[in-house]
Amino acid sequence: MSPTGQVVRVDSFPTHEHEGIKLRPGRVMPFGATIVEGGVNFSIYSSHATSCKLALFHRGEPEPYAVIPFLDEFRIGHVFAMVVYGLDYEDTEYGYIMDGPNDFAQGHWFDPDKILLDPYAQIISGRDVWGEMPDDGALRPLRSRILQNDFDWQGDRPLQIPMEDLVIYEAHVRGLTAHPSSGVKHPGTFAAVREKIPYLNDLGINAVELLPVYEFDEFENWRMSPDGSTRLLNYWGYSTVGFFAPKAGLAATGHLGMQADELKALVRDLHRNGIEVILDVVFNHTAEGNENGPYISFRGVDNKTYYLLTPDGWYYNFSGCGNTLNCNNPVVRNMILDCLRYWASEYHIDGFRFDLASILGRDQNGAPLENPPLLESLAFDPVLGKCKLIAEAWDAGGMYQVGTFPSWGRWTEWNGKYRDDVRRFLKGDSGVTWRAAQAMQGSPHVYDPQHRGHCASVNFITAHDGFTLMDLFSYNEKQNLANGEGNRDGGNDNHSWDCQLPGATVEQTRALRHQMVKNALSVLLLSHGVPMLLAGDEFGNSQGGNNNAYCQDNEIAWLDWQDLERNGDIFEYTKRLIALRRDHECLRSSRDAGSPTKNGYPRVSIHGVRPWDAEYGGTTFATLFCGDDDFVYIALNMHWQDVDFQLPQLPPGFTWEKSLASAVDADHPSDGQLRVPARSVIVLTSTTQGV
Repeated sequence: MSPTGQVVRVDSFPTHEHEGIKLRPGRVMPFGATIVEGGVNFSIYSSHATSCKLALFHRGEPEPYAVIPFLDEFRIGHVFAMVVYGLDYEDTEYGYIMDGPNDFAQGHWFDPDKILLDPYAQIISGRDVWGEMPDDGALRPLRSRILQNDFDWQGDRPLQIPMEDLVIYEAHVRGLTAHPSSGVKHPGTFAAVREKIPYLNDLGINAVELLPVYEFDEFENWRMSPDGSTRLLNYWGYSTVGFFAPKAGLAATGHLGMQADELKALVRDLHRNGIEVILDVVFNHTAEGNENGPYISFRGVDNKTYYLLTPDGWYYNFSGCGNTLNCNNPVVRNMILDCLRYWASEYHIDGFRFDLASILGRDQNGAPLENPPLLESLAFDPVLGKCKLIAEAWDAGGMYQVGTFPSWGRWTEWNGKYRDDVRRFLKGDSGVTWRAAQAMQGSPHVYDPQHRGHCASVNFITAHDGFTLMDLFSYNEKQNLANGEGNRDGGNDNHSWDCQLPGATVEQTRALRHQMVKNALSVLLLSHGVPMLLAGDEFGNSQGGNNNAYCQDNEIAWLDWQDLERNGDIFEYTKRLIALRRDHECLRSSRDAGSPTKNGYPRVSIHGVRPWDAEYGGTTFATLFCGDDDFVYIALNMHWQDVDFQLPQLPPGFTWEKSLASAVDADHPSDGQLRVPARSVIVLTSTTQGV
């Protein structure tokens, strides 16, 4: 007992000393740097290292003030662990020095001259202000820091909104507010997104899906633009430096080391406004690249454990980014689980979208696994039990699993087939009407209604990777020269159309583009499944035809909020579509899709120009969604001429009324008939007024 009468734990006393710094053997779990009584517990795994040292820095200093070896008694199994006493948490940065074999063919890259990031670091310094390069032109090394998890959540918890009720808004934290027109105090930051919450509420979305928010290096492979006017950076951030650490450069307070609290405040305020937070996570590769890439962390800690390697030591590249994380190695699998549990518990994150998720199902030789243990573990993990799990169900190695991604009743998918089929139908291609009609029903041809259901499909027409919706109807070809890759990067098969008709005036072309954007929004937001809207599409954002703006930290990729006024008709139309979806359960749910309504109508049905007579040979069809006392009819005409639809008869006491139309000159239904203008959509809803 201490002189003050407090009970002091025996294991809180130092047992060793190194150059005046007091130490003791540490606890092996959890990995990373954890504040304990009187000190910090440092724990790191490496199965192949022969020794390990802890390098301690005063914040911002280039050289360590202490390098402390882990003694033999500080190692249990393959884990080095010790407690260091008397550290100033806010002033301390740290890294590890690992020694061991350096044998390329055997997969070992140990180098005792490298100081490495902690794979479990919860906060990282070195890129504290976005895009800021030191005056000497040298980039500051990335360093691990110690995080005090003392944020006041004020009773917040994840929202657990049912999947079928979600309307997802995919956004880049910086791109959302970096443009001068955004009108925020700290452009391009978590704090600035908080200022846009009233806008998100007005729009009506209830989930934001944020592109990578954990630490990446925006200066990775940076270069000047072809015309020398701007720096091309790693803007999107799909190249992880630290899986557990929020990116300092995306925080207004990053230079103060407060990025964790700033992100938590954003999550808390979004939750207060009924908006879930889904994080885009990148477990398929890291920023260390291929054999010519830098030492940052994993390569020097235990290269053979963390990466998929060929038998002669080269990196497998199923990510297209130089390396592939060895996700189904038990140690790496546990790291991914630890990471997601950490974000779910410490940041109250509601769900995760997994970039190139098919990689997570490859074995240590790169072959697809029939029952991938990592995907199964995530599906049944107790901490992640209420989190949304969304897979980008393909990878750069040729594996494409849309509709076949292992699910265990938990995984949903970005539906790339939906995107392609709907795009082709909207531009008037023949032979795709049946697939477009299936898409609006929740893609039952892709997702078995009995086993997976329509909510397995996250529907999207555009995403960060590709054309914006306005550009989809403004360009026939990508315009990526500004990326400095000779227009070779980015997809070529875009199914886009520039809406240029012979003899059309500029205003007529503009009107047609607006109409086509509204057509796309109508299909997206009125389809069964989970709609995902790309930020800015709701007000006609353009990237000038660039369909791969991964490196464009400038006006190309930033949202220009002046478009909200210029294209206000699109914004108002989007709001009304989202409200329509919210107000009509039949547009969201098909729990009883196999049974009729009380009036005998099927829950979902496809019609041609005549009711109950689906015709798939042309470019028109209609979808009828029915509830017990609720009916929504969507007529789609992508033909270049007006088409008359005969409407299905409603039960006694109901009549049709026009709710929305993408064409400004669309008529109301009359005498059981509806004329749908060329290349347009009309939405009818049932009413009992005037009957």
